[in-house]
Amino acid sequence: MKKLRVAIIGCGGIANQKQFPALKKNADLCEMVAFCDLIEERAIKAANEFGIKGAQVTTDYHEVLQNPDVDVVHICTPNVSHSEIAIASFDAKKHVYCEKPMSHSSTEAEKMVEAWKKSGMQFTVGYQNRFRPEVQNLHASCADGELGDIYYGKAHAVRRRGVPTWGVFMDKEAQGGGPLIDIGTHALDITLWCMNNYDVDSVNGSVFYKLGGLEQATEGNLFGPWDPKTYEVEDSAMGFIKMKNGATINLEASWALNILESREASTTLCGTKAGAEIHSGMSYGKNELIYNRGKNNQLMEETLSPVGGVAYFGGGGGEEGTIDAKQWLEAVVNGTEPLVKPEEALAVTKVLDAIYKSAAENKEIKF
Repeated sequence: MKKLRVAIIGCGGIANQKQFPALKKNADLCEMVAFCDLIEERAIKAANEFGIKGAQVTTDYHEVLQNPDVDVVHICTPNVSHSEIAIASFDAKKHVYCEKPMSHSSTEAEKMVEAWKKSGMQFTVGYQNRFRPEVQNLHASCADGELGDIYYGKAHAVRRRGVPTWGVFMDKEAQGGGPLIDIGTHALDITLWCMNNYDVDSVNGSVFYKLGGLEQATEGNLFGPWDPKTYEVEDSAMGFIKMKNGATINLEASWALNILESREASTTLCGTKAGAEIHSGMSYGKNELIYNRGKNNQLMEETLSPVGGVAYFGGGGGEEGTIDAKQWLEAVVNGTEPLVKPEEALAVTKVLDAIYKSAAENKEIKF
């Protein structure tokens, strides 16, 4: 079988921590033939470490798209550039894997979906947390109706002090937002996917700029103190999401919150037959999935405890990242749908955008 020829646009943190190792572990399906970054040294380093002999190195992504040897483009750039690069990639007839979130705004995300549909190419977004074993288990239970009618959920993305101090995470112009768009997006994706409900009726949101600018708040941060003078994004955001069938979801996202429990990329689901909770994040030594229900006139809990850890901390690709890359590459080869569908990722972006808009305008946003 001919290997897919992959180009990586953006050779920074997420490329090195997730994309490069995951693609390397799927060398039977692909080879990395092009590397693009605004900082040429980063692209050169990546090409030397992960690329084929003679791999293309450039600072201009248009040169990548003009390369006939490129089949697939992986976009690993700051959020505000996702739309521009993805649309140009589709126009160049390349398959596109875009890191989460799809875009910093629903308007730009809709443009991406429109360009994808016109192109006839494959498209997915990097919500690799779906491939964690406990998330897969919960999704299967929900699909089998074991929780019954799921009418309430919570999407958890809260760190006590875990502000990323590298890259452009605190740059509002480059990212479009802070923890809501960075880690809240994963928690919401897991929740909506397990509920299999993307029909949003309305969104109310609150966004807080409380701790980012405080010097004393930087104490104890997992990644070292940040610079309060350059902290431009929110430090916390909360959303109340009402679905058209009456179900509701609370979304909580924060890099820094004075709270004891740090729970991230997690969900709580409550149904008519049973409930379930995923526990993951800084407060947990391993990821957990706990089902709760009544049985034989007693309350009971059933627990799965697979080995867990901090995703991609220190690099290595992560098992879920490797599986994500494998199913994506196989989808391109076989012409099948990837697990993360563009319309689902668009729905997540629309909700996040609505939370920001609701907070800014102090009103409910109707869909």
